[in-house]
Amino acid sequence: MVAVKHDDLSLAFDFVSYAAPTEHNAYVSLDTGKIWWTSDSGDAFDEEIPDDLETSDRYLAIPHKNELDLGRRLALRFVAQELPACYDQAEGFFRRQGAYAHFKDLLEREGVLERWYSFEADAVDSALRQWCAENGLELLET
Repeated sequence: MVAVKHDDLSLAFDFVSYAAPTEHNAYVSLDTGKIWWTSDSGDAFDEEIPDDLETSDRYLAIPHKNELDLGRRLALRFVAQELPACYDQAEGFFRRQGAYAHFKDLLEREGVLERWYSFEADAVDSALRQWCAENGLELLET
């Protein structure tokens, strides 16, 4: 079982999830635990990327937040739990552009934005730990 540092995995996950799916990618080497980062927006990284990064079974792609149900579904789960009277309104946000800006404005108006950030961080941490367990990675606390 290869080990990967929690902080490194968390940063790579944020990088992958910051953009649209497949725009930013990160891979864990199953031999060393090293994380490799790539982006469609150019060669922003100085490091030489392995030629077989995207084709070898020795690298595991770090998932985008949507693959772990940490996007819209998580936000709506939070609203159902914390602001059930606002559920329909929040659900409507996610049918249009700018959903997260409207969502966060609602949370701020209702005084629960900090609770959302904590809820989201806990959900991300839990999902990454589960993903590591499912893929045979040991997560090292740093």
